Amino acid sequence: MPRAYVCGTFDTKGAELGFVAARLRAAGVETCTVDLSTLPHNGAVDVTARDVARCHPAGEAAVLGLGDRGRAVGGMALALEHFLPTRRDVAGIFGAGGTGGTAMLAPGMRALPVGVPKLLVSTVASGNVAPYVGPSDICMMPSITDVQGLNRISRRILENAAHALAGMIRFRQDEAAEARPAIGLTMFGVTTDCVRHVTAALEAEYDCLVFHAVGTGGRAMEKLADSGLLGGVIDATTTEVADMLIGGVFPADDTRFEAIIRTRIPYVLSCGALDMVNFGALDTVPERFRGRNLYVHNPQITLMRTTPAENVAMAEWIAARLNRMEGPVRLLLPGGGVSAIDLPGQPFHDPEADRALFDTLEARVVATPARRVERLPHAINDPAFAAALARAFRDIAA
Repeated sequence: MPRAYVCGTFDTKGAELGFVAARLRAAGVETCTVDLSTLPHNGAVDVTARDVARCHPAGEAAVLGLGDRGRAVGGMALALEHFLPTRRDVAGIFGAGGTGGTAMLAPGMRALPVGVPKLLVSTVASGNVAPYVGPSDICMMPSITDVQGLNRISRRILENAAHALAGMIRFRQDEAAEARPAIGLTMFGVTTDCVRHVTAALEAEYDCLVFHAVGTGGRAMEKLADSGLLGGVIDATTTEVADMLIGGVFPADDTRFEAIIRTRIPYVLSCGALDMVNFGALDTVPERFRGRNLYVHNPQITLMRTTPAENVAMAEWIAARLNRMEGPVRLLLPGGGVSAIDLPGQPFHDPEADRALFDTLEARVVATPARRVERLPHAINDPAFAAALARAFRDIAA
């Protein structure tokens, strides 16, 4: 029977976690209590800390009896990350804690597929939650008071959290209601027209999921691919690579494209917005870049044009990963420009930089029957280029 997993350190937070489990059961949701304590205690739980610790790649000795809280917390976090995907009855997951508890719980929650309800009550939920949430769909709720003891505030917060999780579990959408396979598409403001045209061409056949290419967008898309929730990808906007390699604020990480390598799903990609690196407001641009071609996109975002040498570096990085892909791959190069501002008369028009990008990709990507590269005369936002992307995807997804 599907159950809500209530996870945390029952040695110090047993009353609070037990309160949540009781509220879930009262709302008609079966529960499973999972202990993450790194010290012995006598509390009753469904899954003991030792059961979880045994899932650590190095065994329970890497988690329990260490005498070092930092190492134990890190070990338990890794053990939980391996434990949760092995369970087949997780209808949703709840956790609560301070900085240590949040760091322990979040990796395990991220290991669960997107769509499984995840609710984390935390003392750090009102700050920068990106390190905890990452590309997942964790809902973080500020605890207001510390997660220590039951009082008039903590009871209300924990009760709200329990009922929210119960609602997510009990009223989950019927996945069978959507018959179209899902595909992922990446978009940026300067490639919006391209993705809009591609979506219009394919939406009758596919459920088109568009991801904003701001670092977390690419990671979220790849997590869905790893979860088996995408039947293919049209990665029109690979700008996150530019920010990663050059130092912008919307970077990918070195796992970019790895999910495509692992899953071998049909994959069409292009060079959308590789003409730019993103920074915040103009006064936040690093001093070493102040003399570059800068464009104020809006008061909070400043763009920097990439150079020919940077385009060579990006192309080599991308090509190395494409050459590891064994599934069907089509790389389409928009010879007329890679963004809305990489056109004649626009601030980032630089044929030399684009040529360096395209020439390097064509030279470095190893063509095979499954992996092909094609340079087209159109700009990325031209309807003809969007039609070519849609056509290429249909060809390899058939």
